[in-house]
Amino acid sequence: MSIWFGNPTIDELSQYRADTVIEVLDIEFSEIGDDYLELTMPVTQRTLQNAGILHGGVSVVLAETACSVGATMTVDRDKQYVVGQEINANHIRPGIPGDVITARATPVSRGRRSQVWDIRLHNQNDKLVCISRCTMAVLDHAD
Repeated sequence: MSIWFGNPTIDELSQYRADTVIEVLDIEFSEIGDDYLELTMPVTQRTLQNAGILHGGVSVVLAETACSVGATMTVDRDKQYVVGQEINANHIRPGIPGDVITARATPVSRGRRSQVWDIRLHNQNDKLVCISRCTMAVLDHAD
């Protein structure tokens, strides 16, 4: 059974790209499953740190984007919105130029006022690059 409010599509999610860090880092929405959201991002010169590997902060941007958009798609956006409360990341192996990183976000807990998401980042060879956990606050729009 699907966790999504309505039936979000890749085209609908792509609206979140324009004029944001998502567009700057060339993050793409790639797949929506019944209980997960996947995004991809290439490792390019602009995503590297000075040692020539994927910047850890960029990995966190990718992870938070996946869980933020995922959490947003589980609530009635006319009544509620979500914001990040906490995120952590463990960097397992480096992303290198030419890699394509896929982030898969799945909810661990979806409560009335908060959600916790697990995000796994893998390279194109299915090697684990980063594990992240993100907590999202679920807030009501002001009347």
